[in-house]
Amino acid sequence: MSFVEAHGDRRGLVGWSFLQSSSASIDGIHTGEADSVVGYPHPCGVIGVDQVVVMTPSLDRTCGAITAATGLPLKRIRDAGGGVRQGFHRAGSSIIEVVERPDLPADRPADLWGVVLIVNDLEATVASWGPDVVGPSRDAVQPGRRIATVKSDVGLGTAVAIMSPHTTAR
Repeated sequence: MSFVEAHGDRRGLVGWSFLQSSSASIDGIHTGEADSVVGYPHPCGVIGVDQVVVMTPSLDRTCGAITAATGLPLKRIRDAGGGVRQGFHRAGSSIIEVVERPDLPADRPADLWGVVLIVNDLEATVASWGPDVVGPSRDAVQPGRRIATVKSDVGLGTAVAIMSPHTTAR
């Protein structure tokens, strides 16, 4: 999976590419076919993409579109409470987390909301980027892992977090 960083006057993640995709759009998200896998490690310490978060008013519609375009099946659905549901697809070593929000207009297309990047040494990356860019690290939902959030006032246009590597096989 690779990402388009800008599209017209929009900032943030506005598109993505897959090694195999049969669509130019997945439920409104600009989609391309990647020529190759992105090389890691990145000079800023990123060694991979843990997950991409997609926001949608319809989990069924968006997850169906992802499966139809990429062949990636929906692995599970989680009820997060308050009418919010999450669906999960596995794309190689990354996860596509689709979040259904009942407050969104039903006809709204899906949107790339955020990305979680894996860094080899979370504490070193947090220290290097500094407190003006990233918040302090904290325990992640995944046992044994830590996460830190890039501050929204940095102006990336997309929610970004950085996370420690996996401690066990997934």
